[in-house]
Amino acid sequence: MQLGIHAYAWCSEWSNKTLDILDTAKKEDLDFLEIPLMKLEDFDSKAVLKRKNEVGIDVVTSNVILAAEQDITSKVPEYRSNGIRYLKQCVDATAAVESDSFSGVLYSQYCKPATLPPTSDDWKWSAESLHEVGIYAKQFGITIGLEPVTRYESNLLNTCEQAINLLDMIGLENVKVHLDTYHMNVEEKDFYQATKLARGRLCHYHFCENDRGIPGSGHVDWEGVFRALKENDYHGRVGMEGFSDITDNMSTWVWRKLAPSGDVFLHEGIKFIRSMIKKYDL
Repeated sequence: MQLGIHAYAWCSEWSNKTLDILDTAKKEDLDFLEIPLMKLEDFDSKAVLKRKNEVGIDVVTSNVILAAEQDITSKVPEYRSNGIRYLKQCVDATAAVESDSFSGVLYSQYCKPATLPPTSDDWKWSAESLHEVGIYAKQFGITIGLEPVTRYESNLLNTCEQAINLLDMIGLENVKVHLDTYHMNVEEKDFYQATKLARGRLCHYHFCENDRGIPGSGHVDWEGVFRALKENDYHGRVGMEGFSDITDNMSTWVWRKLAPSGDVFLHEGIKFIRSMIKKYDL
């Protein structure tokens, strides 16, 4: 199992000013750093590739989100085309840093102001668009991960079961599920069963506590998560995602300190996750 961490443990936005996080992650003996593509224009692929190779650490990209005019479930064909084009640009950015995975809320507008459940057209447009993006990503050997999130952030994918249904509609082996225990804590009935459902179709797993604090300090069913991962024979990427401090990035929705310090958050979280990996021989 490959253990990594999200850059948000140290910063609220990624830019060349935060390249040293790659060094920090390597010093923690982590396998990869997860870099957000929230602002694609600030992602300098040449600089990231250079520092990544110098440091000797892997990179994956995530937090890919779609704005209203890039919504691939929009009734406006132009907006759907914008979204497909943007997601392909994210594929290009991921390939440019010699990574093989990017994921996020790729399937519809993030925090879409929806008042009704998704329609059959929403599902169809999302699947058709992601099929095109997936075909494009396949030529670079890139896997796309669809991350179900809470009902407050999406009306399309909230559960692993819904994500599997969308994967079936897309019909590509390089489009998979990215689970996140923070979102699962709200939307799933059972961590174990939801994780089991993703067998063979999981490409990434975010380890987050129920309050985004230090993993192991809240009420997430970690035993159920790791038991399912063991039974699924999953040896792919898992990453700690959480936020130790208040940031100016509204999408974290952190309004209070969740750990005594960033160092405590990092070291205690990694210690806990590594203990679980060892316990379940992953």
